[in-house]
Amino acid sequence: MTDGPGPANIPPRPPRTARQRIAFVLIAGALAIVGTLAAGYYFAMRPVTLRIAVGPPNSDDLKLVQTLAQAFNNQQHSQVKLRPVPTDGAPASAQTLADGKADLAIIRGDLEVPKNAQAVATLRKNVVVMWVPPAAKGRGRKAAKITKIAQLAGHKIGVVGRTQANVNLLKMILLQYGVDPMKVDIVQFPANEAVEAIRNQKADAYLAAGPANSKITIDAITASSHDGGEPTFLAIDASEAIAQNHPAYEAAEIPAGSLGSAERPDDELKTISFSHHIVARRSLSDSTVAAFTRQLFSIRQSLKNEFPLAAKIETPDTDKDATIPVHPGAAAFVDGEEKTFLDRYSDYIWWSLMAFSAMGSAGAWFAGYLKQDERNTNTSQRDRLLEMLRTARHSDSTDELDQMQAEADDILRDTLVCFEHGAIEQGTLTAFNIALEQFHNAVADRKALLISMPQNLQRTATQFRAAGTA
Repeated sequence: MTDGPGPANIPPRPPRTARQRIAFVLIAGALAIVGTLAAGYYFAMRPVTLRIAVGPPNSDDLKLVQTLAQAFNNQQHSQVKLRPVPTDGAPASAQTLADGKADLAIIRGDLEVPKNAQAVATLRKNVVVMWVPPAAKGRGRKAAKITKIAQLAGHKIGVVGRTQANVNLLKMILLQYGVDPMKVDIVQFPANEAVEAIRNQKADAYLAAGPANSKITIDAITASSHDGGEPTFLAIDASEAIAQNHPAYEAAEIPAGSLGSAERPDDELKTISFSHHIVARRSLSDSTVAAFTRQLFSIRQSLKNEFPLAAKIETPDTDKDATIPVHPGAAAFVDGEEKTFLDRYSDYIWWSLMAFSAMGSAGAWFAGYLKQDERNTNTSQRDRLLEMLRTARHSDSTDELDQMQAEADDILRDTLVCFEHGAIEQGTLTAFNIALEQFHNAVADRKALLISMPQNLQRTATQFRAAGTA
């Protein structure tokens, strides 16, 4: 004895109708489209980590990039994050970018620019400062007599910094003034050793290249001052000619009193300048570069207290004849033509919807094609039902009518299965029900007529008597 209905008493679960299945498929398809779009939006808007090559170690450039990386990481809704890649200097940074080991790099504009590099921003402008220290006591006045670059032949010139680029820069300036670089003695002093070397009078004249307010340059010039004397600054008055012959350089002026004291220099000093650029790989997407440029210029002012040079970051030159071609993403930001998410991906969204629509139409056609045989079978069964309807009205045998009724039941079952499979529509089912009802009425009427006939009445009575005797 068991409690409650047994498994046999559980009513069967009704099958889903065709409309329910279609609704389920449509909802599933809509959810799939929404999920696809949501996933596309997530992957399109998730932060991108860019590798930026910068050097040398312990330089202001590296410190600034590290600060930028931290600020980017702490910024809400940041689309770009930075990962510094330390190098030995600007030439090494350029090579790192050329080798594809970095996405961004800080390079010198007067050096060879990688072919795959495009400008994103001007990090800073550097000026060239050349000076002669005052003569020390106990030494001749030879150094003090140098007042022009053309007088440097036969003298020792100290270059502040380890990079060969500054040596090449000095040679270019000497050639502009007709001084053979082979007739001067060039010696380099690392930045951290320059002050001590200058105090010890290791050279007759010096060259430094860096920002106008560079601490390294100012400390070097200050170290040149001794015994109450001030250094003599050498003007590069051929700066415009140099700029014309070498597009990487520009004619510039150093304002009076901007190199450590009111007397340094005592008047505007003509010189040349060159830039340090932030460049990106040409293959980097426009949207990523535009996002980086936007974040860079939105955050630079907040860093000026810690790094005054950050406020000097400028937009790149967008002219077609610029020395370093601007990246299209940076140009879009500068020109105010940066594309929104819909602008960038509207075509993809449109074509995706069209593709889903086409796939849905193709799927519906294929599903209809697969059900064609089932529809053809049902059509033939409906024709058979109509044929049995005509036969039933003239039948002389109740056995034949019973057989046709059983066949009609089978046709009904098959028709309902076709409807559940979606092979036939509601209108077709309604028409079939009308034909089936007419068939049942015809069978019932024919049976009643046959039973009312005399021979059939006598046969029926005999059957009843036989049944009673048994």
